[in-house]
Amino acid sequence: MNEIVWPTIDSKHLIVDSKQMLILEKEMFSDGMPQEALMEKAGIQISRWLLKRKPLLKNGITVFIGPGHNGGDGAVIARELFLKGFLVKVWCPFPIKKTLTNNHLNYLTSIGVTKLVEPPNAYGKEIWIDAVFGNNQTRKVDNKLIKLFNQKFHNKFGKVISIDIPTGLCPDKGEPFLDNAVKADYTLAIGLNKIGLTQDSALPFIGELHHIDVGVPLCKLLEIEKKVFKVTYKDLKKICLPSLPKNSNKYKRGRTLLITGSEKYPGAAYLAIKGAISSGVGFISAALPDLVAESIWQVAPEIVLKGTMQCDKNGNASLFSALKNIDLKAYDSLVVGPGIGLDNDDWEKSEEYLVSFEGLLILDADALNRISKSRTGTKFFLERKSKTWITPHRKEFSRLFPDIKCETNVGLALNAAKEFNISVLLKGANSIVADSEKAWQLFGTDSHTARAGLGDLLCGFIGGSSAIDLNFCRNITTEFFAKYVLLHSIAASKCEKGSNASAIGDELSKLIRNKKTRQIS
Repeated sequence: MNEIVWPTIDSKHLIVDSKQMLILEKEMFSDGMPQEALMEKAGIQISRWLLKRKPLLKNGITVFIGPGHNGGDGAVIARELFLKGFLVKVWCPFPIKKTLTNNHLNYLTSIGVTKLVEPPNAYGKEIWIDAVFGNNQTRKVDNKLIKLFNQKFHNKFGKVISIDIPTGLCPDKGEPFLDNAVKADYTLAIGLNKIGLTQDSALPFIGELHHIDVGVPLCKLLEIEKKVFKVTYKDLKKICLPSLPKNSNKYKRGRTLLITGSEKYPGAAYLAIKGAISSGVGFISAALPDLVAESIWQVAPEIVLKGTMQCDKNGNASLFSALKNIDLKAYDSLVVGPGIGLDNDDWEKSEEYLVSFEGLLILDADALNRISKSRTGTKFFLERKSKTWITPHRKEFSRLFPDIKCETNVGLALNAAKEFNISVLLKGANSIVADSEKAWQLFGTDSHTARAGLGDLLCGFIGGSSAIDLNFCRNITTEFFAKYVLLHSIAASKCEKGSNASAIGDELSKLIRNKKTRQIS
């Protein structure tokens, strides 16, 4: 396994499924940690989180206590807030099954906390704390309870806070077990982030996701075999990319070749080139359709035109017409796909050149669609001996890998990477980068990154950035891929001149300079 450098292996970054979390807890209990102590720690840590946000508590708190240990966490929260002088009520929508939870509930009533007999009023101004089921949910929940919570959520008369997992939401799939789940303003993930919470499908339900640290030992975290990391904009400060010597010339600062655009999609070529320029790579070459080649000098005079691509009557570009005249050995990275259009015969004639390319091959958009329709199909990836990175969105992924099934996008990306020995960027609201052993899931990213053209910009940026880093360490890992994707997303969020791809390209150039990840003479 490659050494993991970024981000740090800790409970804030690691993502697990419900089974992994249960195993971790059982191991902690078998090592001597009392269940009562873990429940106390979770409840007290959540209480501290709430007490830092006292405006949420000013109109009182109603805690929904579930039948299991998630309900016990809720009871500890209720006790701590009551003892701090806040108005606290509790309601048990189901009979209590765990002795520890029942003991906490009995103590609450003994110290004066009101235990409601009827469901609380959804139009009240107090906050509701959903401590009903949490990570142990395995099936659908009474729809009346979910409707009650969501009536509260939509009325906006007080916030809804879910403990660990919103009730009714699968902790592994991130989808409702039935038609709906509790919609929370905040979800507080206990211990480690659960994989369902970081899926695109969970976004309408979780609100703001916050992590509650309960002290899972580092030795236990290191034992997790297939590691999935949650990466946010806060992780920018820990990004460290290799710096090249100040006296390196342009040829030693990376060479990338972009084969992009067509008469049908000329704009894709301009944006991919913009992305490559923003990376600071030393030498950019391009093979472009005649329509773009004639004018590229006006917008990107630094680009070296290595060839032009003929286009068919439908405006789709011919890769073969360019590849047969280019010496690919001169390049560290090769980007193929943005805006080239579909032409299956052309792809099959071009495959030999791409299979034998010894540098990093980055395939996007129409290159992936061509593979999915070709006779060779995904065997193309297995025929390549050098690194291949691909950047599909979900529909492109499904066309490319129709037989790969999994409950989450993370699992899909990991499975495809393992089966075909590639690295995968599966684009979405929470994009994922994966190889066969690890995955990085971007979370909390700006919605502006989901715009036409930004994928072309990103692909060019990846091509340029990887060419630079290949000159420093020939065996760059998928970790680099994940860093490039995060940098691109951050640039989109920081862009003050608009959210179009061209403006974000300028912001990306500025971000790279300011980050000083390169030493460019």
